[in-house]
Amino acid sequence: MLKDKITKKEDKEEVEVEEIKKVPSLPTGQAGKTAKKKISSGILHVEATFNNTKVLFSDKLGNALFWSSAGSLGFRGAKKGTPFAASKVGDIIGSKAAVLGVKDADVVILGVGSGREPAVRAFMAHGIEITSVLDATPVPHNGPKAKKPRRV
Repeated sequence: MLKDKITKKEDKEEVEVEEIKKVPSLPTGQAGKTAKKKISSGILHVEATFNNTKVLFSDKLGNALFWSSAGSLGFRGAKKGTPFAASKVGDIIGSKAAVLGVKDADVVILGVGSGREPAVRAFMAHGIEITSVLDATPVPHNGPKAKKPRRV
């Protein structure tokens, strides 16, 4: 049943897929990281809110390869939304992408938090070239009534 859905989808649209070469992993018991796939380019998704920064790296088709967030790194409370936490998240994702052999990446940024730029700069520090930056922050075109202003 699942194969029927896949074949129908493949019949309707043709998608170019690069062949992914498998790299032999180390035998059990040896320390070290090896890449299971070799990917030359991908997409970096950065979601920067006021309370957290989430970063996801995917291939060109949009299939998620790995992700991280400030909360998953151990930052708690108000520290999750800081630029320092965002740079640590970008550093983790950049090192994982470097292991995969990524040469260049597109960047898609969502949100208006303070971790927008630090996450991308830390990702670039691993020698990965940024080919394009897209700001996909949702902006209302005066739809429903806005929330009342916050009193501090």
